[in-house]
Amino acid sequence: MRKLKLVISDLHLGRGRTLPGGATNPLEEFYFGQKLVEFLQYYCSGEFRDADVELIINGDFLNCLQVDYRGHFLTVLTEGISVEVIQSILDGHKEVFEALKAFAQMPNRSITYIVGNHDQAMLWPAARDLFDKACGSNVKYKNLVYFFDGVHIEHGHMHEAANRFDPKRFFLKKNLPEPILNLPFGSHFFVDFVLKLKHVHPHVDKVRPFRRMMRWAIVNEFSFTVSSFLKLIKYFADAIFMKDARRQFPVSRILKVLAESAIFPDLSEAARRVLNDERVNIVIFGHSHVYQYRQWGVDKEYFNTGTWTDITSLDIASMGKITKLTYVLLEYPEDGTRPRGRLKEWRGFHRIEEDVSVS
Repeated sequence: MRKLKLVISDLHLGRGRTLPGGATNPLEEFYFGQKLVEFLQYYCSGEFRDADVELIINGDFLNCLQVDYRGHFLTVLTEGISVEVIQSILDGHKEVFEALKAFAQMPNRSITYIVGNHDQAMLWPAARDLFDKACGSNVKYKNLVYFFDGVHIEHGHMHEAANRFDPKRFFLKKNLPEPILNLPFGSHFFVDFVLKLKHVHPHVDKVRPFRRMMRWAIVNEFSFTVSSFLKLIKYFADAIFMKDARRQFPVSRILKVLAESAIFPDLSEAARRVLNDERVNIVIFGHSHVYQYRQWGVDKEYFNTGTWTDITSLDIASMGKITKLTYVLLEYPEDGTRPRGRLKEWRGFHRIEEDVSVS
């Protein structure tokens, strides 16, 4: 039987393009629901109908940090709050989860979910039960790493100080009425600081290189940029001296976050370190939102799956909006040896017209 695995990451599903009241959702980042539906259908039909296909969701499939809970964006995420947030995402992207259910119900199909930093809520058992129900199957969950047949897959946030989980303590319980997620510093920073900027400039975290955006902003949005920079200084100062059972960050961690700070971190060196393990031939990350392929020596490869969201480039060579629905296809040769990987772009089926993204 033909055997392959599809690796996608960083789709960032939110509450949908249209809110329940009919207004446009300016914080929605995923506009390619129909293309994802076609992607799943394609690998269930034609030459793949009788194949063994595993869909591997490598983190940040759900954008839980950018979805409000009853009008408020929270960093105190109990199991009940997380379930309600995820339910609002399911309601906003019904066509996607209908397609996932149809995929999972096909013979020889399976889904594996690796948790990322934007969907840390998927660590809760009730959240997983809800997702299983939406997919109509028992999804296989991995908290950090999925390893098989020489392939090492993880989201990538564990190689960055700002977004690294504490693997020994996923939840905080001490001096709290009920357990909450132990969010990394980067998640608190995103909700408490970046989201406020995104309400004014929704694409502020989607422009690269970041330094060029800062130069542009200083010239064209001087007062906003200076004001934001002063608020940023205050935010870090408050974080250093804050005493709160719901967030515990030593000064050393905050200083390391500042030293490593990057909007689009390059994870290639982290991948190379993982590949130093003789058992590993392929490393697949997401997280950086930049698709990438690197090779070291013989049979040592690194793939980054990129993102299914829009990126705006200020580089001369790629000026403008970039949208590439990239993924990694792993396929096992007929001789049964280890899988081989290819970085792919999903173009979707041809259509004459479609809605323009206006948010």
